[in-house]
Amino acid sequence: MTTETAKQTIDAELSVPAPVELPPVGEEVNLDASENYFNRELSQLQFNYRVLKQALDTTHPLINRLIFCCIFSSNMDEFFEIRVAGLRQQMKYGRETVGVDGMQPDQVLAEISRVAHEYIHEQYDILNNVLIPELEQENIHFVRRREWTPAQAEWVRTYFEEEILPVVSPIGLDPSHPFPRLVNKSLNFIVELDGKDAFGRETGMAILPAPRSLPRLVRLPDEVCEGGENLVFLSSMIHAHADELFPGMEVKGCYQFRLTRNADLELEDDLEDLASALRGELLSRRFGDGVRLEVADNCPEELVQFLLREFGLTERDLYQVHGPVNLTRLMAVGGLVDRSDLTYSSFSPSIPRQIRSKESMFDAIRKRPILLLHPYENFSPVVDLLRQAAKDPNVLAIRQTLYRTGADSEIVEALADAARRGKEVTVVIELRARFSEAENLELASRLQEAGVIVVYGVVGYKTHAKMILIVRREEGRLRRYVHLGTGNYHAGNARLYTDYSFMTCDESIGDDVNKLFQQLTGMGKALKIKKLFHAPFTLHNRLISLIEREASYGDKGRIIFKFNALTEPQMIKALYRASQAGAKVDLIIRGICCLRPEVPGLSDNIRVRSVIGRFLEHTRVYYFGNNGRPEVYCSSADGMERNLLHRVETAFPVEEPALVARLREDLDTYLADNCQAWVLQPDGSYIQNQPAEGEEPFASQLVLLERLTSKPV
Repeated sequence: MTTETAKQTIDAELSVPAPVELPPVGEEVNLDASENYFNRELSQLQFNYRVLKQALDTTHPLINRLIFCCIFSSNMDEFFEIRVAGLRQQMKYGRETVGVDGMQPDQVLAEISRVAHEYIHEQYDILNNVLIPELEQENIHFVRRREWTPAQAEWVRTYFEEEILPVVSPIGLDPSHPFPRLVNKSLNFIVELDGKDAFGRETGMAILPAPRSLPRLVRLPDEVCEGGENLVFLSSMIHAHADELFPGMEVKGCYQFRLTRNADLELEDDLEDLASALRGELLSRRFGDGVRLEVADNCPEELVQFLLREFGLTERDLYQVHGPVNLTRLMAVGGLVDRSDLTYSSFSPSIPRQIRSKESMFDAIRKRPILLLHPYENFSPVVDLLRQAAKDPNVLAIRQTLYRTGADSEIVEALADAARRGKEVTVVIELRARFSEAENLELASRLQEAGVIVVYGVVGYKTHAKMILIVRREEGRLRRYVHLGTGNYHAGNARLYTDYSFMTCDESIGDDVNKLFQQLTGMGKALKIKKLFHAPFTLHNRLISLIEREASYGDKGRIIFKFNALTEPQMIKALYRASQAGAKVDLIIRGICCLRPEVPGLSDNIRVRSVIGRFLEHTRVYYFGNNGRPEVYCSSADGMERNLLHRVETAFPVEEPALVARLREDLDTYLADNCQAWVLQPDGSYIQNQPAEGEEPFASQLVLLERLTSKPV
């Protein structure tokens, strides 16, 4: 099959969750009817699929297309670990809940299985029939065992004996060696054996966990190759020398498999010590209930059935794949292969003229508020603000929230430095940031050792707000400087995610942020907030009321929302009512969307698009036309129940006319995208925008790169 033929075949097999019947035209629409909502899990699956389709988009460089294929695997891992695991838990304990879409957990699981099998089959088609052949054309080879030259085979033998054999631990299965507890998502092999071992045991079967310390992909040295970039899988090396692990026995077969487990943490709300409880839970995450079994498709049926029985899974949970299990290991290609011509061109994030001078960040912020859009604009001013605050003798106190920040964070160093210099530094760390819990526990310890007061947020409400408050003495009075953002204080993410940073010394906003920190670190009634919306208290109600205000303007109403997900039923109903009143609604939603657009009588005036590209869209913006006097808010919160009702979140106004105009220009850029935007259809499918005949291609992220960076790409 040629690459082009493969692409055509794959495109023809476009898969979407089963469509739902449209409501009858002309009948009064019941906003509570289940057919007016898409299922959350199935919508999330479709987002993953849009990521996968980037692997076929030739506007992305080849190695980055391969990485999109890997990101799909990583997304699917988390989907099974959290979402599928949650549905299985509901059924296991008889706690089934039905969402607004009306689907029972078992129905959802059945549909997930159907759709996920299609998507994963397509993923391996793309890998085997498109990406690998194109990589071969570029002289990048995944060298299979049967293709090894004598010199390569000898090098692999040496590598096996020196690097693999000393750390690998084969486990024969017999009454004294029961099936081992395998770590979540670890690479393993089931080995079929013939013969008796030194003790006379004849079990016929062994399990071989691949050591987690070893790289899954190794570059063959140039001296044993005839040019090009040559890579070999760890699994190939283990397969080739499996007989050395079982001396005197015949290895009849060696097959890869991988178990995905429930990785969601369950913590009670009435804990005396959250940190200690979390440490205990993190250990159990590695060994939660199995939710998915991936097996190489050449594994004999009897061994497959044995594994399913061992993990308590059914055929529905089985994914037989034509290629390596766990394609995330192919992420390593970017680091092993030196081919800058096959990856995205680099660019230099810009620094606005306002803060380019040698004056301090405090001087710049006092002149006018600063709005940055990462990664196009540099994250360094946020770090500089904290560094300068740490060293400034006039700064008395720093308060900050941390959700995810990275292991070697300059932000953390600045906070620790400030504490060591005698400033009052308080940090609210959210220990329950999913998959960052261990890192955050370590971070808390480091900060405490430096003298920082560390608070673990509010039990029962994750602290997801992104806030910095700096108190500085100026001319005999105290002035508050504030940073508010849509994304985490994570320099690595700021190069990959789109997020807004807002810095201001507005007195009302400073007072609001101070009150929010009081609520987080102390006790007491909710305080009156002037400008910010904050969850779980005012954010949800204020958004609903602003949507209703736009509805009252009829066809002059204008709403543009940009966020990662929309699931909250009351907000969806409010948007439906606004559409019915004639208001024009544009939703730019990267991932999950439970709202059904463009349905006559229900959502005629609502358009939904998802933008997928080089950067992960992460900005949250709420734009209200307000009859010609626009109001714009940026926020840490998505349109989800958890964000609006069960987390500590903020939405902050951007009031400076020039910044309001800039935000509107950014939103319009996304709305004009005819390349990277996928438009949600009334039946639940997504169709990728294409330039019309004679129309210039307009890719929003590329336009923003050219507009905002100092080096156009």
